[in-house]
Amino acid sequence: MVVLTMINIMVKPGLAISCGQVDVALAPCVPYLTGGGNPAPKCCDGVKDIKGMASSITDKRAACNCVKAAANRYPSLKDDAAEALPTKCGVEMDIPVSRTTNCDV
Repeated sequence: MVVLTMINIMVKPGLAISCGQVDVALAPCVPYLTGGGNPAPKCCDGVKDIKGMASSITDKRAACNCVKAAANRYPSLKDDAAEALPTKCGVEMDIPVSRTTNCDV
């Protein structure tokens, strides 16, 4: 019984990142991404949250596709602001914020 409990704990499947989570995290970034200036602290918190959620390659790919989909919903999104977002928030992130990125590489 103890062994089964330990195995269950050790192989507990991770939760996949949902686009809803990414949308909520990036919502405070919309004014920056469409208008410029500097990202709000809540925006940077969202960027950090996304980085924290994306620990595996599968998670990163899912987050990338969600970020790309979110970016494409805003025709006035400024590509240079999107590209600079992680740096402006002081976050090293290998998930690009772009409308055109290839998330499968």
